[in-house]
Amino acid sequence: MVENTPEGASRRCRGRPQVRSDEETLALILEAAGREFQANGYGATCIADVAERAGVSTKTLYRLVPTKADLFASVVADRIGRFVLEYDLSRLDSLGAQAALERMLTVFGALTLEPRTIALTRLVLGECCSFPEVGAAFYDNAIVRTSQAMEEGLRRLCARGLIALDDPHEAVGMLRGMMILEPQRAVMLGQREPPDPAEIAARANRCARMFLNGCATGRTG
Repeated sequence: MVENTPEGASRRCRGRPQVRSDEETLALILEAAGREFQANGYGATCIADVAERAGVSTKTLYRLVPTKADLFASVVADRIGRFVLEYDLSRLDSLGAQAALERMLTVFGALTLEPRTIALTRLVLGECCSFPEVGAAFYDNAIVRTSQAMEEGLRRLCARGLIALDDPHEAVGMLRGMMILEPQRAVMLGQREPPDPAEIAARANRCARMFLNGCATGRTG
């Protein structure tokens, strides 16, 4: 029994210490939500099921993420945040043009062509007409954000005098398509398995060389 003293009252008011921080709880929620979205799609995913999978109450989930649209956007943003951390623009500054482009494309390819991202892309394409917020969240948090990071990488290479581009933004679109369009399409249509890290790195090497050197032979006629 707690004594009825100022010291005892202080102990009673403090209550139980918080076991987990909001940041840790949110990480559990996003992991659970990603799996629920992947298994059930956006429309059929139930917030209560996400909370149960994460081991939190629905009240806690709604306190941290107010709506299902916010939850989906947060899942996408969390995955892209990992790309940005691994991409690490500062590391490109010590690399030559070929190595920098290879790193950029390898990290981008690893993100885009791994199974969970493929599943997320399928979900978006399948449900964005019925749920426009899904398409908007994916476009803003995935496509725009990765493109901006890659564009900044190209601008840094331009500033160092290693490449020259009239339009870095347009160049990023070309690089993205060259690196992932064909393998991504084949995987999404069930025609092949996702490429392994060695295949992604080899494709990044070829794309970087083609981007830097083009296909010209030097012959004029």
